Amino acid sequence: MIHIAVCEDEQSYADQLKEYIERFSREKDVPIRTSFFRDGDEIVEKYSGDYDIILMDIQMRFMDGMTAAEQIRKVDEKVVIMFITNMTSYAIRGYQVDALDYVLKPVEYFSFSQKLERAIGRIESDDGFPVAISMAEGVVRVDASDIYYIESEGHNLRYVTKNGEYRTRQKIGDAEKLLEGHGFFRSNKGYLVNLEHVDGVRGSCAIVHGEELLISRSRKNEFMNVLAAMLN
Repeated sequence: MIHIAVCEDEQSYADQLKEYIERFSREKDVPIRTSFFRDGDEIVEKYSGDYDIILMDIQMRFMDGMTAAEQIRKVDEKVVIMFITNMTSYAIRGYQVDALDYVLKPVEYFSFSQKLERAIGRIESDDGFPVAISMAEGVVRVDASDIYYIESEGHNLRYVTKNGEYRTRQKIGDAEKLLEGHGFFRSNKGYLVNLEHVDGVRGSCAIVHGEELLISRSRKNEFMNVLAAMLN
């Protein structure tokens, strides 16, 4: 299911976009869930990291759409952003935040449906698996393939990724369930390892991103078999 966030402060336009999205969903037989926000500060404050597409009005009262998009891009590089505006000069600035496109007001269904189809095509062409990491300062969304490993630290997890380290309050068992089928293996009770980034095995440790991560004795044979199967 596609999850679309609509950030629009004019109720008439929000209602129109809702109608257009529902029509598109019926015509294209694409299941879509839509969430609505009335201002840029609202979507930034409540950002959950699970949106596929954001339709963002540029001119809003408290936080304009460009500022909101800049804040979102700090934590989510993959969400598809399309701006809604009546001024093309604003829309051109959208490329600074890697906006896919812009929708001009007044919104016509035919043009809107083409742009939405393009946005969905962008999502479907991405073979990654986004993982939302919730932290005190906000939500970061990373692709599963960019995670080197996850370490349990009491009631928290430490995600070690290509883009840095992130800590979140989560159980490692929950992360293991979420990433099932995406090339991760629980090498012991404290580590969930991305097999794609295993550079080798030394004694009872897996070498991941230059670090030695312990493999428990009871799981080593299975770890070696799964790793060998992945390499073949």
